[in-house]
Amino acid sequence: MTENKGIMLVVSGPAGSGKGTVNAMLLKRDDFAFSVSATTRAARPGEVDGVNYHFITRESFLERIDSGDMLEYTEYCGNFYGTPLKEAEEVLRSGKNLILEIEVEGAMNVKRKYPDAVLVLLLPPSYSVQEARLRGRGTETEEKILLRLARAKEEVALADCYDYVVYNYDDKADEAAAHILSIVDAEKCSIKRNDRVADKYLNS
Repeated sequence: MTENKGIMLVVSGPAGSGKGTVNAMLLKRDDFAFSVSATTRAARPGEVDGVNYHFITRESFLERIDSGDMLEYTEYCGNFYGTPLKEAEEVLRSGKNLILEIEVEGAMNVKRKYPDAVLVLLLPPSYSVQEARLRGRGTETEEKILLRLARAKEEVALADCYDYVVYNYDDKADEAAAHILSIVDAEKCSIKRNDRVADKYLNS
């Protein structure tokens, strides 16, 4: 890995974990960039195409899968979500750290393709807090809420597949963001990301 290449940072977490809020704090820094995912679900109130997601049709999404234009993808709650490959590669080549806000299945696919990717599982402090957050949104039906809560149990069961876990406590998203930043800083200092340390040191 070249020293000036950015880190592929995967941030996953169940609905209500606060991924969007925490990632937004990281993106205030110049050395982080966000890969806008594509999805077949409808936009929620306030969401903007090309900012929150690339909102595309199911047919278009399947075409991109067939052509190899998706770094990863998954089907979640009846909709497809995925990361456009070209956009992700451009960010990494620029030297910025790429944040992928994706589901667990997608995270596992990224790790298989890019072993150097850093996987962070962001969690609410408890299951009961997660449920309270989902109900407090007031944007989804009871059926959808129960589906997301059931999905959360499946996601947390795969925690051991991640590299790190960070808890996002109420009103402390800034602390969660700081923890993730510390993880990225530590990874950049890891030996695996700094080739031929002795040679470079002795010959400089």
